[in-house]
This record gives sequence, structure tokens and C-alpha cells, in this order.
Amino acid sequence: MKLLKIFSIIALLIGVLNAQPIDLTGSKNGYDITLKSEKSLVVGDNYFYVTLAKDGKTVTDAKVKAKFFMPEMPGMPYMEYEGKAQLVDGKYKLLINLSMSGTWQYHLMFKTADGKVHKIRSSVNL
Repeated sequence: MKLLKIFSIIALLIGVLNAQPIDLTGSKNGYDITLKSEKSLVVGDNYFYVTLAKDGKTVTDAKVKAKFFMPEMPGMPYMEYEGKAQLVDGKYKLLINLSMSGTWQYHLMFKTADGKVHKIRSSVNL
């Protein structure tokens, strides 16, 4: 039993030490989207950076927001955190609080100058 605890702790430490920042890319309606984290995700506050480009040119006039959520599970309520991005050095910066470990789904939404709203859906693991 003691040996199992030691292996569990070692496996957990290896997972934490090998954690990498998030760097996801995709496209939607002709826009290239990148979502990056400042560092490896942690329980608590995390900074994300979103870059938008269309036809190879950076888009800086959009309104960007994100909703991160974890569905209700037995013994655990639904959790959600929304953040609005601010443009900083050509990137949209979001502060998102992930309140516990697990798989967080997210909806990344951006409204372009033409008034259209675009939505990306995916998930991250913490």
C-alpha cells in the first residue's frame, strides 16, 4: 500500500513537471485563431492570449470573450467562468479562473467589425 502511494506521488509530479502551456490553433469562417496560455494551466487564475488573423493580416478591431465551463457531475455543481478580452500588443488577453482540476470546455467568441459573431468550441485539461 505504501509503495502504491509513492508511485502515485511520483506519477503526479511527473505530470505536473511535464505540463506545457496551451497552444491551440484553428480556423473559422476565414479567420485563423490561436489560443495560448501564458504558462501551464493551474487551479486559479490563468492568462490566455488570442490572436486573430484574416488573409494573413492581424485583426485588432474585434471584440473577444470566452466562457470556460465544467458540466454538472454527480456530487459536483456546474461551474462557469466568463472573461472579456482586452487588446494588448496585437493580442487579446483574457483572465480565466479555473476553480478545479479536470476537463474544462470552452466557447471562444469574437465579433468582427462587420457585426458577425464567430464561435469556437473546444476543451482544455487541467
